[in-house]
Amino acid sequence: MRNVWIVVASGLLAFANFVKSQETGRTLYSSRYDNLDIDTILSSNRLVNNYVDCLLSRKPCPPEGKDLKRILPEALRTKCGRCSSTQKENALKIITTLYYSYPDQYQALRERWDPSGEYHRR
Repeated sequence: MRNVWIVVASGLLAFANFVKSQETGRTLYSSRYDNLDIDTILSSNRLVNNYVDCLLSRKPCPPEGKDLKRILPEALRTKCGRCSSTQKENALKIITTLYYSYPDQYQALRERWDPSGEYHRR
């Protein structure tokens, strides 16, 4: 269940350009958003709802939301295979908070991005 939302949260962290990783030789998502203040976003109902509405195409997206929506299908298919370890760690924090503190938003995101439950079962 958490693997699916690692991808969702990663959009808040990094998704604009691609960079070549020297260590692994694989192409990773950009670290452009890695310094986003996740705690501030997660502590604000308004900010969480704005990002959720972006991902559900209810409202316009900030730049990181646009990047996430563009890359999300691939990231879901690959279990965030091009995310850095930092992005995965931060994403897990976001997923956990969404799951426990924003269950309605969490469910709406699952219904939109994983309607068959394929990624949720992984």
